[in-house]
Amino acid sequence: MFKYLKPALATTAIAMACAAGTANAADTKLRIQTHFSQETLSGELAGEFIEDITAMSNGEIKVEMFYSGSVVKSTETFDAAATGILDCDMTGGGYQTGKNPAFQFAGDLLGGYQNPYQQMAWLLHGDGYAQVNKLYNKYDMEFIGWWIPGPESLSSTKPIRNAEDFKNWKFRSPPGMATMVFKNLGASPIVMDFNEIFTALESGIIDGADAANLTNNVGLGLYDIAEHTNYPGFHSMPADHLACNKGVWDKMPAHHQAIMKTAMQALALKNATANEVANAQTAKDLKAKGVNLYEWSPEDLQLYRDAVQKGWTEFATTPEAKSLLESHISFLKDLGAMK
Repeated sequence: MFKYLKPALATTAIAMACAAGTANAADTKLRIQTHFSQETLSGELAGEFIEDITAMSNGEIKVEMFYSGSVVKSTETFDAAATGILDCDMTGGGYQTGKNPAFQFAGDLLGGYQNPYQQMAWLLHGDGYAQVNKLYNKYDMEFIGWWIPGPESLSSTKPIRNAEDFKNWKFRSPPGMATMVFKNLGASPIVMDFNEIFTALESGIIDGADAANLTNNVGLGLYDIAEHTNYPGFHSMPADHLACNKGVWDKMPAHHQAIMKTAMQALALKNATANEVANAQTAKDLKAKGVNLYEWSPEDLQLYRDAVQKGWTEFATTPEAKSLLESHISFLKDLGAMK
């Protein structure tokens, strides 16, 4: 079309067109760390998430992905992103309870929700995004989304048939409210990093671990040592998150932000359904290998839930924690999942 323009106008038009093309092709470069290894199901799904955002952005979003806490310890990933060592944290909010107990209620309600779909419903339809970002923004981070594998299963070298078996049971615990709840049930929780679990279990430092669900526990090699587990899981359903440095997030083009949030919601559905299918098959495989799978009685489950609900109120010691807990409880009551 430029042949119909005067030379000066044509030059201006070409320059404007090139400038517009450059503006639309602005790249977003992100360094993201997850605590999962590439060999686990969650690690594989994290890789697919990166492929999705790369494809949807036509290559404008470029990610350097770090697995298994390879840059900093899993518990330090949030701070590394907030301070610019990394750009985004793909671990979980529960690791940050030392900063503020509210992070517990931004990551795992410990038995409050029965499945990932209920918890995602709070995020999407119960003002969850706004509630969580009130907390994350205080620490220079932006919460992008959750991906929830589903209820976790414990791994143990000793039987874990009921609440009585928790007495004097030494186990790896994530930081946060879980240590309080299990202590109240007689266990001896030891907080340690995700990638230290196998060695601690192998050496006998711990009797068991609160790590992940059946399938991810297999990926971690835990059932090569631990011959006891529980299924279906009930004690914990942590939400792994994607959270990014707020300054980095705010500078991203709006369409890149939309791609990231949409891809996280797609990952959440893929993750929950993939783990549901995988865990059912994993349970069959573990039984065939001689691993003992225990399903707790309603009475023992109630003992645990009573300890959890007591723990909620004991742990919610800051205004942010109380606000998040009240939001969850209100939503659970509206769903009819809690009286």
